[in-house]
Parts: sequence; C-alpha cells; structure tokens
Amino acid sequence: MTEDLEGSQWYDSEAGPLVRPYAMTGGRTKPGPTGVRFDLIALVTLDKGAPGVDEDSLLGPEHRALIDLCRTETQSVAELAAGADLPVGVVRVLLGDLLELGCVTISRPVPPAQLPDERILREVIDGLRAL
Repeated sequence: MTEDLEGSQWYDSEAGPLVRPYAMTGGRTKPGPTGVRFDLIALVTLDKGAPGVDEDSLLGPEHRALIDLCRTETQSVAELAAGADLPVGVVRVLLGDLLELGCVTISRPVPPAQLPDERILREVIDGLRAL
C-alpha cells in the first residue's frame, strides 16, 4: 500500500507514517463515558502529582505529546491541537482519557451570561478616574 502512495501528490518521504485520527482514538469520537465537552478556549493544566503522568506503558504517544505540551504551562485545547499537530476532535478525545486518569484538570471558560455588563465596568472605570 505504501508503494501506491509514494507516487501520489499527497504523500512524500518527509510526511512520515500516516495514521488516521480514528486509530489514535480507538474509533471513539466523544471524550470518555461522561461525554464531557471541551471548549476550544478551555484551559488544560497538568496535574503533576497524578498517577499515570509518568507511566509510559498506560499512555499512547499522542497522550504523552499532550502531557509534554502541558508540562511547561497551562494551554487551551486549541493550542494543544496546534502544538501536537492533531485535529481538535482527536485532542478532545485524548483529553477525556487524560481527565479520567486524573492527569489533567480542565478550567472551563465563564459563560457570557455570567460575565459583568460592559456598562457597569465603564462606570467603575469612570468612577476611579474621578477620584
């Protein structure tokens, strides 16, 4: 099969091995049995004391790549997808696995309905300037 692809315009020797996204997630399209949804701007933090973070046998290479990206700083789901060069859907499924293992924590964004009104913030700023 590789010989057929080598002459193709979509494949060259620098592309490396081709792995379909469903192979990375074991055919799953949703993260975990709980069905947790990860927003693109949800922040992912590595839980360094969690079991399984340094156990290479339990995690696949894509899981380890996400953990390595989170080691230095907290990153959003979108940043992890870009850094790992993986589709966002795959990253969401892999993060679901890491969340179930307790390797990462997710900070969800505040819904717009719970954010303070811009008018109130402007009044506070104007009041502070008046001091």
